[in-house]
Amino acid sequence: MDASIAEIRDQARYVPDKALIQLQKMEPAARAAAPPTKAEFLSQLSNAWRALGQLETALLLSEELIAYGRSQNNPAILAKGLLTKAYVLSSMADRKASHQLAFEAEQMANGTADLALRVQATITSGQSYAEQGNFPAALGKLQTAVDLGRQLDDMVPLAQALNALALLYTQMKEYDKGWAVLDESVRVAEKLNSPGRLATAKGTEYGLAIDSHQPKRALAALQAGLEVARKMGAKTLIANTLVNLSDSYLKEQDYARALRYATEALAASAETRDASTRATALINLGQAHLGLGNLAEGRKHFEAGLVYYEKTGDQPELQVILKEYGQALERAGDMRGAVAAYHRERTISEALFEKQRQKAVYEMQEKYETEKKQRQIELLSRENQVKSAELDNKRLQQRVWWLLAVVFALAAVIVGLLYRKVRHANAQLEVKNLELKAQSSLDPLTSLYNRRHFQEFMRSHNQVDKRGPGGEDIVGALFLLDVDHFKHVNDTYGHAAGDIVLKMIAETLRVALRETDMIVRWGGEEFLAFLPAIPRSGVEEIARRILTSISAQQIVYQDHVLSVNVSVGFAPFPLVPAETPLPWERAVNLVDMALYLAKAHGRNRAYGVRGFDRFHQTSMEAIEQDLERAWRAGYVDLSVVLGGPQDPTPPPGEHSNVVQLKPAIKL
Repeated sequence: MDASIAEIRDQARYVPDKALIQLQKMEPAARAAAPPTKAEFLSQLSNAWRALGQLETALLLSEELIAYGRSQNNPAILAKGLLTKAYVLSSMADRKASHQLAFEAEQMANGTADLALRVQATITSGQSYAEQGNFPAALGKLQTAVDLGRQLDDMVPLAQALNALALLYTQMKEYDKGWAVLDESVRVAEKLNSPGRLATAKGTEYGLAIDSHQPKRALAALQAGLEVARKMGAKTLIANTLVNLSDSYLKEQDYARALRYATEALAASAETRDASTRATALINLGQAHLGLGNLAEGRKHFEAGLVYYEKTGDQPELQVILKEYGQALERAGDMRGAVAAYHRERTISEALFEKQRQKAVYEMQEKYETEKKQRQIELLSRENQVKSAELDNKRLQQRVWWLLAVVFALAAVIVGLLYRKVRHANAQLEVKNLELKAQSSLDPLTSLYNRRHFQEFMRSHNQVDKRGPGGEDIVGALFLLDVDHFKHVNDTYGHAAGDIVLKMIAETLRVALRETDMIVRWGGEEFLAFLPAIPRSGVEEIARRILTSISAQQIVYQDHVLSVNVSVGFAPFPLVPAETPLPWERAVNLVDMALYLAKAHGRNRAYGVRGFDRFHQTSMEAIEQDLERAWRAGYVDLSVVLGGPQDPTPPPGEHSNVVQLKPAIKL
């Protein structure tokens, strides 16, 4: 019975319909077998139903397995049940609950002698950490799983561990290590004589090749994997490979072939009932339609695919997809739709940035509280020592009067030392408080002020209208800038290069602006500058200075020379559309919309809101809804400042045509 179930294991993964027939035939005997055999049977039966898309049935079987493990008081069976349920919940897009079960299962499995189970649990734990973005923890787990897998005669767990580790190295952009691990994974799959494992390895090879800029190798791996999957009749593998093929042709901008394979992938995912594959197929289908100019069809399919990622709550993945959506709409000429997609992506980016900032503050506060408690413990210990010394002194006083003077002298010395130590501890506490305040106000990468500090500053800031020596208006000004093609820098040269770019921009802004001006790391690749007092006529000149000073910089990174441009939105502050000035939050939002116009109309330029006309015929809400339409209707006075020479060859995926503005705009 154990041998029969082991033979079905790969079938349950790759051809679950065939596996299910065999499992149902042996069900009566398997349920009456010894506990380990019955447990493995229930696990494989749940996996088969899950692979066929029957998630409720799979969930019931996993819960039956958990209950059986508890009734047998068997940690190995219980851990197997928790893993089985984690896989079902992951297919149901409940990743948070899936991760919790995976971590609990690993802890329980590590207390058993079942080495194969420990490998499986460690792999699942590592994959959970990777889905959370915690790559260091994921790497440690998967390397441990590989080491454990080498100790087994059964090579299937080792093949699973190697494939998972190769995928992680791909995510971490450690391509050389990924290729080395993949080579071993392929050798193990060939020794197993498992077409399914070989097809899985080909899928991993595709991911490595496409991320390391080897499109021909990626396409060859996909086509080889599709051939193996079709020979096996592995519907899930077929659907996944078709999705990857459509994605590969999208990267080559071959939209006709991308449309064909995305359509086939959508049909295949309907057979497997795999929500994740269906969502990816819909998004690829939408991108292909947009690339072919079919705006309505493209938007419909893309939005349908986004529903899945919004439901799963995978914010980093949703952010990437929304940015791709904006770029696809921009290439298709739908600038309004592109701006809306970018706004949705920005909302997620800001939420993720705020979450990371809060986490850092909480960790710092926790560290501070721990140190404070330790100091209190030390002080209490010293106080106890002093009290003990005082009691001893009283006894000595009663017995030996002539030692009284010595006792008082010693007590005075001890009190003096304690007083000095308390003063020193209070001084250190004050230093820690100042350090904590500074760290909570500054961005750790660029040492610029962070968004929280700017928000607190603006709550108490009162802008006062002034006149210069020549009678000219002195105003404040807001400048919001975003790095052009920053994703291309990260994807091509890695996040270390992106960090160097952000540091360069921060240093350039410090030189280009005054010490009295506030420069803020607004979030991601965005910076904000607030100038409290400049001549109204000099606002455009400041924007030009920002554009030219940044574009004049060059960065040498790993034998590559990088140049970057920025797009800028700006406005004087305060902005007064009628009689009442806008709150600073709405002024920043309007500047943000001007920045998006700069992005949509060619980048490496600055768009500024100079003022408002005929405001009684419109409203602030209408202007905020569509700034470009308000300008074209004559309600908003805009200015544009062009940067240096425009880049004739933007990165792949970026729109190269600059949108021409109507002459109505004031330059």
